[in-house]
Amino acid sequence: MTLESLKPELMTLEPQMPGPILLIDDDTELSAMLEDYLGRHGFTVRTEHHGEAGLERAQRESFAMVLLDVMLPGMDGFEVLRRLRARSQVSVLLLTARGEDVDRIVGLEIGADDYLPKPFNPRELLARVRAILRRSAGRKQVETGGSYLEAAGIAMDPGARTASCRGVALDLTDVEFELLRALVSAPGQVLTREALTEAVLDRKFHPFDRSLDMHVSRLRRKLEDAAGEGERIKTIRAIGYQLAMPTASARRGA
Repeated sequence: MTLESLKPELMTLEPQMPGPILLIDDDTELSAMLEDYLGRHGFTVRTEHHGEAGLERAQRESFAMVLLDVMLPGMDGFEVLRRLRARSQVSVLLLTARGEDVDRIVGLEIGADDYLPKPFNPRELLARVRAILRRSAGRKQVETGGSYLEAAGIAMDPGARTASCRGVALDLTDVEFELLRALVSAPGQVLTREALTEAVLDRKFHPFDRSLDMHVSRLRRKLEDAAGEGERIKTIRAIGYQLAMPTASARRGA
């Protein structure tokens, strides 16, 4: 499977009847508007206005994804996300204050799939929701022969949606899984940020968007924790990323 094939494949996974979306936001006017807008596009939205209530509901019920505001009364969005990630890999789109770059970076480090700064155009939110659900749909997509991938000690079964490094199972978000699949599909090749952003995040690359870099950072740490050795994903300055292949001496010592 090539990198070029990943985005078209994801585009075919538009969910026909997605499960409900959980919106956790204390802005009641915005919440009502989003419920109506997303509802007119075929989505069912459940809403909670407090962090604790939102976390409890996210853990108790099954949702296709969570729209999570950072600024919440009681438990803030970061703590909700942190506790949610300890038990679930449900897709999370973080809603952040415009200009607060630190909020976006922290959210992605904790495990958000994506972020959207407020105020936002509802059409942009809809596009992000659909992109996230396409990735999530890949988790349920049954793939046939030839889908198994292996390189640099990393093994992936896209059909079963499993991945391991040196035999240690990896617990990955949907974005991390698709990112790793892109890298493993092209071992040793340098993949540009532009190509990875389009294939994995399903949107155009913007020079000041740190989303891809933060996802790579989280994935890199998980691979290093599993392998107990040097970095597996190399940063190619000003270009992109590369899955590092072990040298002959490293393979002999393995």
